[in-house]
Amino acid sequence: MTGLRFISTRGQAPACGFADVLLAGLAPDGGLYMPEAWPQIDLSEIAGKSYAEAAFAVLKHFAGGDFTDAELKADIDSAYAGFDDARIAPLVEIGPNLFLLELFHGPTLAFKDIALQVLGRLFARALAKRGGRATVVAATSGDTGSAAIAALGGLANIEVFVMHPKGRVSEVQRRQMTTSAHTNVHNIALEGSFDDAQAIVKDLFADTVFAASVHLTAVNSINFARIAAQSVYYFTATAQLEKPATFVVPTGNFGDVFAGEAAMRMGLAIEKLVVATNANDIMARALNEGVYEAGRAQHTLSPSMDIQVASNFERALFEASGRDADWTRRAMADFARDKRIVLPASVRAALAERYEAFRTDDTETLATIRLVHAETGRLIDPHTAVAVAAAGRLPIDAFKPKIVLSTAHPAKFPDAVREATGQIPPLPPRLTDLFNREEKMTALAPDKGLVQAYITARVAAS
Repeated sequence: MTGLRFISTRGQAPACGFADVLLAGLAPDGGLYMPEAWPQIDLSEIAGKSYAEAAFAVLKHFAGGDFTDAELKADIDSAYAGFDDARIAPLVEIGPNLFLLELFHGPTLAFKDIALQVLGRLFARALAKRGGRATVVAATSGDTGSAAIAALGGLANIEVFVMHPKGRVSEVQRRQMTTSAHTNVHNIALEGSFDDAQAIVKDLFADTVFAASVHLTAVNSINFARIAAQSVYYFTATAQLEKPATFVVPTGNFGDVFAGEAAMRMGLAIEKLVVATNANDIMARALNEGVYEAGRAQHTLSPSMDIQVASNFERALFEASGRDADWTRRAMADFARDKRIVLPASVRAALAERYEAFRTDDTETLATIRLVHAETGRLIDPHTAVAVAAAGRLPIDAFKPKIVLSTAHPAKFPDAVREATGQIPPLPPRLTDLFNREEKMTALAPDKGLVQAYITARVAAS
């Protein structure tokens, strides 16, 4: 089938195909790629199918122009073959009409595996077809890095550079990145925040001479292929319940919750998307007060959400503005300069049709972990707890289900879980030696020049 074309949110990049979007990550005008038009998917295409079959039903609409059905099916099947639960994203009821959508059954125990295991395989396939090389650079607040390494480590013609904020991820998260034995994996412990790391990645892409010289690309949630793959579990969860639900999403970079908007724009009936933030509440403030304003990132018990610049919000703004690329480009330029945008009334109203938002601090996060354990016997991680707390603020409706995206296994955050419950969640057997593995990482100051030199030297040596 003929694939979709993709355009930039900032309107100054040529339209391109799925493989180009996959390999480029960021559009050359600094914008984010979006489909020129959203495909429409009927829930009957998903109902009763395995997760891999559902993923194919969605992704074929985006990737069909660049990958054959057989290629796409093979990569999807391979991606999910190693998950701990054959259902991939099981739905578990923990209270009356309150469900957890468990997204942590992949190799690194976080939701990002669901997209990146597919993305990595398609990435390698596209690269092999073109006979090229690629340098993948990822900024991570904890989970994207390990998921990218699990997806791309050991692949030919790819060098992987992962930057995490030093001292601001859990020990399990850090070790999942720094103990990789693959020679094409390079870990940078950045002496700053996630926002510093993300800004450096954007600056590297903006340096077009450098980006071209090392064939730079990205696999974090600015890559639209991630959004497309993450939209699948909104479809599968809704198909299981056979009715529209409110999805409550722990939110940092806005990619996972925007995947819900993508599903809605593809025709899925969703009651509401609820943005659940920790003390880094830029998205709650933007949606509730109409001012998108970055502050200083705070270190919390839910570190993957310790973000003050939510990159994927640009996609939501693009849609909420009626796909006005000129306004989006100006707004993003204003934000880059002032770290602040006042949202127009029309944009606020469009966002409010889809989104609500709530903030939860560390005290309530611990209380929620404790409460869920007391009432259900289940241990949940602090990011999931932030979303459960937000779900508790919604009106009770006996006929409308609430689905909390459970984005990480509690064993990734044992200190917070132990503080709340006295219990230490065990790691899966395949990770029991994690704390005995040798770590490899390089600490760097948050300086684009230093990071660029580090990448240049290692790419040259590969």
